Amino acid sequence: MPLAKALELAQEYDLDLVEVAASARPPVCKLMDYGKFKYESAMKAREARKNQAHTVIKEMKLRPKIDPHDYDTKKGHVVRFLKQGDKVKITIMFRGREQSRPELGYRLLQRLASDVEDLGFIESNPKQDGRNMIMVLGPHKKKTEAMAEARQAQEARKAEAKANPGRSQNAADADAVNADGDSDVEVAAADAEAPAEASAEA
Repeated sequence: MPLAKALELAQEYDLDLVEVAASARPPVCKLMDYGKFKYESAMKAREARKNQAHTVIKEMKLRPKIDPHDYDTKKGHVVRFLKQGDKVKITIMFRGREQSRPELGYRLLQRLASDVEDLGFIESNPKQDGRNMIMVLGPHKKKTEAMAEARQAQEARKAEAKANPGRSQNAADADAVNADGDSDVEVAAADAEAPAEASAEA
């Protein structure tokens, strides 16, 4: 089609004449709303970036003689990272005489790997690196799967909150009423016991 005819059609339908294949012979053009096309392309690119998974390596540092409570806290962080689809680098830091007991760090790493085996696996076996011992855990779930599950859980929470907007406040009010009722019973019981004690002393 001649260029003049194509421009005439574009003007008639209030559209833009856009060249889509410049290397073709003859070149290929298309009638479209170029502004709408640019907007839709930007939205598709934004959605692709949103769903794009970035590999992240988290790090957790422990001591060979870590306290049981601290160990549970650190393990909780490792569990959270693995659930999010991230890798976790575990570093055991040795100080002073602890450097002569590397087996303590090795056993601790093996214990941690065993505790989280349902969520991750040993991607890099424990190895000594100067005064530290390092192990890398990899998640069983892919990052994209973890992100999809997190979005679904968030949407479910929003839907539940929208369906029951006053549930939390009502529950709190009910608890407050129950608490007041209990306190009244206790006070009444205390008042009832007071005259009995007084009569006994008399």
